[in-house]
Amino acid sequence: MMLGFLLARAGVEVTVLEKHADFLRDFRGDTIHPSTLELMHELGLLEEFLKRPHQELQQLAGQVGEEKNIVTIADFRHLPTRCKFLAFMPQWDFLNFIVEQGRRYSGFQVRMQAEATDLITDPIKDGGRIAGVRAKSPDGALEIRSVLTIGADGRHSMVREQAGLQVMDLGAPMDVFWMRISRHVSDPGQSLGHIEPGKMFVMIDREEYWQCAFLIPKGAADEIRQRGIEQFREDVATLEPFLRDRVGELRDWNEVSLLTVKVDRLTQWFRPGLLCIGDAAHAMSPVGGVGINLAIQDAVAAANILAAKLAAGNLRDGDLRAVQRRREFPTRAMQKLQVLLQNGVIRRVLSSSQPFTLPWPLRLLRRWPILRRIPARVIGMGFRPEHVRSSEVRSSHVRPSEDPS
Repeated sequence: MMLGFLLARAGVEVTVLEKHADFLRDFRGDTIHPSTLELMHELGLLEEFLKRPHQELQQLAGQVGEEKNIVTIADFRHLPTRCKFLAFMPQWDFLNFIVEQGRRYSGFQVRMQAEATDLITDPIKDGGRIAGVRAKSPDGALEIRSVLTIGADGRHSMVREQAGLQVMDLGAPMDVFWMRISRHVSDPGQSLGHIEPGKMFVMIDREEYWQCAFLIPKGAADEIRQRGIEQFREDVATLEPFLRDRVGELRDWNEVSLLTVKVDRLTQWFRPGLLCIGDAAHAMSPVGGVGINLAIQDAVAAANILAAKLAAGNLRDGDLRAVQRRREFPTRAMQKLQVLLQNGVIRRVLSSSQPFTLPWPLRLLRRWPILRRIPARVIGMGFRPEHVRSSEVRSSHVRPSEDPS
């Protein structure tokens, strides 16, 4: 959606396909990092964007074992960005905002309930150039031909599968149960991660409710379900006793969503006429909540490199390769860090049955608060943050009266 908006802003005709009737999905990535908020500022949209319902978090904290071992892990208040906080905004609000902004441009079109089902391959040109997609909709079958097709259809991407792009699986030792539990005004006021032997629990303050993540060993979901929802509620209440009076809101397993964690990336993100970005190019672990922000960084880099060439009609395959070259280092670096934390911390915690002391890195963060700026920088800005360099073509506005000039 972000790439479609940026390309339409640069005068390129774009059609975005969304298979659902709306964007209302629980437990999609909704952590908006300072790097993304900085992009909103560069686009002149930040003030309007922050009018949407959201929560702001300046510090991340975690509890290891007993309550006295609460450690601030990241402090975003010192970042060199205008917004020195994480913003939590439901992804449907974010997407609806981008759609509204995109509709200011005549070349921007979103087709809802249009699910891409197949790639169109031109056997005559370049030995099989991708020439668009086929899709199904309530109005029947669609065939949309295009100079460039963008695969942004997530970690289970139909596009990358049909394109025959090779996937490198980096592995993940855990899956995640997501749920929501009501929040009371007397509850703690910050988001917390809680680690106990064999258990990890994360809570995000959404004002009216807690968005909760219960980390489990990879493939253990069926075994946990077989123990019953009552035992699961007890596990949650044991980790966070203040929730005991309301874990009954988890009436059955329909109230708990399973996220199957994957960390992978394509060895090549493109083929003639096709480019994958976001989770379709590199599925990220939920560690750090950085997936949506890496996807947006991909979109900005792609627009910077491709917009003018698409508008002029002189796109080359080497331009698609340039997008991968630009974004491959930050992707590899972040995934390497995620895998290191998964294997060095999460795997050990989930497989442990013995009490443990506060790990030495957390002891350092507690002793020297200035060190908290390092994880804040990595989480909040990532590696090689992008900036908007694609131009706006004012003549592409639907309503010229909106042009302040």
